[in-house]
Amino acid sequence: MKKTNSSAVSASPLAPLIKKVEQLTKPQRIIIYAATVVVVIGLAFYFLFWPAHKNIDRLDRQLASAQQELKKAKQNASELNDWRNKMKQKEAKYQSVMRALPEDEEIPSLLAGISKAGKDAGLDFLLFQPKAEKPKGFYAEIPVDIVVRGPYHQVALFFDKVANLRRIVNIRNIKMAPQSKMQAGVELTTSCQGVTYKFIEEAPTPVKKNKSSKKKR
Repeated sequence: MKKTNSSAVSASPLAPLIKKVEQLTKPQRIIIYAATVVVVIGLAFYFLFWPAHKNIDRLDRQLASAQQELKKAKQNASELNDWRNKMKQKEAKYQSVMRALPEDEEIPSLLAGISKAGKDAGLDFLLFQPKAEKPKGFYAEIPVDIVVRGPYHQVALFFDKVANLRRIVNIRNIKMAPQSKMQAGVELTTSCQGVTYKFIEEAPTPVKKNKSSKKKR
């Protein structure tokens, strides 16, 4: 058996290399064995572990990119919710303003309410004259020229009652002039203009008739 093994080794292409290694000293053989192990481990890492490492690095970059996109999507969703809330607030405010604008059929009762507010305040009306509407885009102004007579306190009370009406009425161009002295104070002649507003609905676009569709008689 021993002769067979020695003959097999001697017939191997590595026989000269093995003989040279066997002739080396023990420390030299240890260095060669260690270098061989390092080379084998290096080759195994290069061919087995390095592709997996590159794949892991690629997956890490994809994960970071997906996390960034997710963060951006969450931010966009948060901003969208904010815009929706703002839109709801704007719509609620718009509806509130629209409720404060009188309709056409409410204008006479609103004017009567202004007149009643002055009388309830103890003023004498010298003039109460509604003017023509003034279109201002999607709404129109309805001015009313007013001249009343009475003490300052009653005039202030009148303005307060007008401000607390359910519909919007602004008082502008206020001018006061004293007329005579009274026991309760100086009587004033106050001229001003009350302005209310109404919403103007857009007229529907007329449908053009197609002449070719008319039947010839």
